[in-house]
Amino acid sequence: MLIADDPVRAFMPYHAIPVASAPEGPLAGMTLAVKDIFDVAGYRTGCGNPLRLAASPIAETTAPAVQALLDAGAEFAGKTHTDELAWSLYGLNPHFGGPINAAAPDRITGGSSSGSAAAVAAGLVDISVGTDTGGSVRAPASFCGLWGIRPTHGRVSLEGCMELAASFDTCGLFARDGETLRSAFAVIGGGDTAPLPDRPRLMRPADMVARLGEAQRAVYDAAFASVEASEVSVYPEGGADAAHDAFRILQSAEALKAVVPFLDASGAPLIAGLAERVAFARGLSEDAVAASIALRETVRAKLDEILGSDGVLLAPCVHDAPFARDAGPDMHESFRPAAMKLLCIAGLAGLPQVTLPAGKVDGAPYGVSLIGPRGSDLSLVKLAVALKG
Repeated sequence: MLIADDPVRAFMPYHAIPVASAPEGPLAGMTLAVKDIFDVAGYRTGCGNPLRLAASPIAETTAPAVQALLDAGAEFAGKTHTDELAWSLYGLNPHFGGPINAAAPDRITGGSSSGSAAAVAAGLVDISVGTDTGGSVRAPASFCGLWGIRPTHGRVSLEGCMELAASFDTCGLFARDGETLRSAFAVIGGGDTAPLPDRPRLMRPADMVARLGEAQRAVYDAAFASVEASEVSVYPEGGADAAHDAFRILQSAEALKAVVPFLDASGAPLIAGLAERVAFARGLSEDAVAASIALRETVRAKLDEILGSDGVLLAPCVHDAPFARDAGPDMHESFRPAAMKLLCIAGLAGLPQVTLPAGKVDGAPYGVSLIGPRGSDLSLVKLAVALKG
């Protein structure tokens, strides 16, 4: 890392190799951290796994999304921790440990973009790059009191980035305020292909909101108390369970091809959580995958119809605030599916989702979000800033 101190253990302890950035640009004066699944010239790419790190060559080129931020003037501060192979939601890496959530030190940061969220939350950098496949930017943003974006699928280049599940993988960002997030995303995402109108239609996804507890619902209601919104339902037939199952099956099927071969070839030990996910992926049938592809298309068509070109969902991000770092296996087993039943909607539909701070539940940060039409990313951040006031 290139910063003097890292009290929250956000950064990989790589030897500091300076990386050039432009002296001027829209991000000049801002500092940047990068999740260690992106290539940065002069550094290895460890992907949260010690055997992957040992086998990694030193990158000769920098991933285009990261390079764009450097070319816009952002100053590189280092590469950040990630969950193992980016295939988890909690930020608790069994090999390298878990970064500290400065907004709630006794709670998890969330993952897999754990170090990127921790670095911004602690004020160590202004911007950080993460990835979001199933919620790996959105959940940590909510847990750490940050702004975050999962962009329209395919909008930002993932060249030079580890693949987990290509049909869901996205390059996202964290910041402590919405304007910084918007400036940084404009650099890597370009202008909107389908900007929102000045007065978009606002909608509450009633079936998503119904999944919140009393305290979480109170934060959600307070965040959007000043706006009028109609009610809609977004889940497909079979509800949240069907949507979650389809996402899990498709993500697992793609991870089986993208990362499991490395695990097999390397002989890497499979820790709890990862072992179960690999076993689930190995057991998938072609029929289950085909049915999940069909359901994804149904979700995508339904969301496109609901949103049109001017609609925005005032959506919960996750179902709860972050749990305690020392929570037991029961919490680990129950939290992920509950969170994923909310997070999976934007992923299945390939839509942009912006997370913004909203309040606290049980003393820890809890965010809300906006989901917009594909290609509306920048104007969605602008709307979130306006609604936040």
